[in-house]
Amino acid sequence: MAIALTKDSIDLGIVVKDGDAALKFYRDTLGFEHPTSNPMPGGGGTMHRLMCGTSMIKVVVLDPLPSAEAPPGGIRGATGYRYWTISVPSVQAIADKCSAAGYKILVPPREIRPGVSIAIVEDPEGNSVEFLQQ
Repeated sequence: MAIALTKDSIDLGIVVKDGDAALKFYRDTLGFEHPTSNPMPGGGGTMHRLMCGTSMIKVVVLDPLPSAEAPPGGIRGATGYRYWTISVPSVQAIADKCSAAGYKILVPPREIRPGVSIAIVEDPEGNSVEFLQQ
């Protein structure tokens, strides 16, 4: 039996070292709506709430910064959460926009099976963001 849901999407938290760089990528380059920024519950940082469709992306800047970082290497670099996927009408257009803004394209746009294409971009913190076109 599946769990009952009260929302048809997810909230994703991304802890970052550089909040300004993360906002430049997610808000300014990808165009996510940025309805609010608030102090972290319990103090010690700021949570920037951005909307990707109905999913909320929480860009979190902690103070002080955590001492550990996620292992580099993209999808094959380690176990655990390694990437997330955003469905878009054109992976080529988003890859071109990200490239023009100076972001690293880890996987250039390509068809992975008939009618399905992907591109993977690295955000300023080294996280992989996959774009999917069907």
